[in-house]
Amino acid sequence: MKKHYRHETDCLNCGTDLQGNFCHKCGQENLEMKESFGHMLNHAVSDYFHFDYQFFHTLKPLFAKPGKLTVDYLAGRRMQYLHPVKMYIFISLVFFVVFFKQNGKDLVKVTDSKEKGSATISPLKAKMLEGIEKDTSLTPAEKEKAKQAIGYISGSVADHDSIKNTKKTVNGKTVYYTDDPEEVAKGNFNFIGDKDSSKTYDEYLKNQSKHPEGERDGLILRYIKKKSYDWKSQGKNAPEILVEGLKHNAPKMMFVLLPLFALILKIAFWKNHKLYVEHIIYSIHLHCFIFLFLTFTIIIGMILPHSWSNVMNWISFITTISIIWYVYRSFRVVYNRSRWRTVTKMLGVSLMYALATGLCFFVFIVITMLTSV
Repeated sequence: MKKHYRHETDCLNCGTDLQGNFCHKCGQENLEMKESFGHMLNHAVSDYFHFDYQFFHTLKPLFAKPGKLTVDYLAGRRMQYLHPVKMYIFISLVFFVVFFKQNGKDLVKVTDSKEKGSATISPLKAKMLEGIEKDTSLTPAEKEKAKQAIGYISGSVADHDSIKNTKKTVNGKTVYYTDDPEEVAKGNFNFIGDKDSSKTYDEYLKNQSKHPEGERDGLILRYIKKKSYDWKSQGKNAPEILVEGLKHNAPKMMFVLLPLFALILKIAFWKNHKLYVEHIIYSIHLHCFIFLFLTFTIIIGMILPHSWSNVMNWISFITTISIIWYVYRSFRVVYNRSRWRTVTKMLGVSLMYALATGLCFFVFIVITMLTSV
């Protein structure tokens, strides 16, 4: 559809005298303001497909040629590619939605063929049961005890009234747990291996005072316990509150990690004399690739049936190897180091990045605890 340009040569946005159809100062197009609905719709669709074209045109070098997208962008060849920040926001949004969807699957239904009723168990418990069944070192009697210890007996969920807030001994180890849905919904739960079964925070502090000073919980753990008891008294589900808080804070954590990762690259490759912003561009491109690659892997895992666990293990292994190779190859292209120096730099950067990730994760856990009501 033909565009209708104004005859006047002043920019309506900034007032600059124009020398063409675009303002050389602010970039606004000198279009007629009184355009028809068809023209307005055409512009909106054009802008959308322009983004669409740039996005898919950016994916080709991002996946097929590690490091090339960064090199081209830093060399000034940018018009054909999507802006790094726009691309990161879009891809990270898709990744976190898929990631938390995959890790927040609905409870798995388990029905006993001998009973009409059905019960629910968590995906984590389903994996524990699968591991018990596959463990060849256990006798049938030991497997039965292990199932009982997590509230599961002969293919059905055990009677909740008889097992809630109890303890079992499995292979010489004491396991504390609760499997009652009402108790879990209220936040009345004990972590596996947690020997404390206090009903209130005051009772918890009293029990702590009985332990030797070196065996008492630290300041942070005591605060977490206090928040847990506060939520419990309000009838709130503590795990769900934490998970929801982390869902909101995880993207923010990555925004903090991006400049930290760029700073690590700046220190590691200081002899390349690159500007800090150049390391940020590479950091964004690298994380975009990793997020998008992991998104595809997660989607495949969600599609495949649970019985194909071996196939998923191979896919996860291939994903890990592919990401490692991609980082190595992109390092060589962007920073022009030898193979051996690239490998050593990778190891150093990976270690520092792992420490930074752990620190940021801890900080955001604390922030989640402090800001969660």
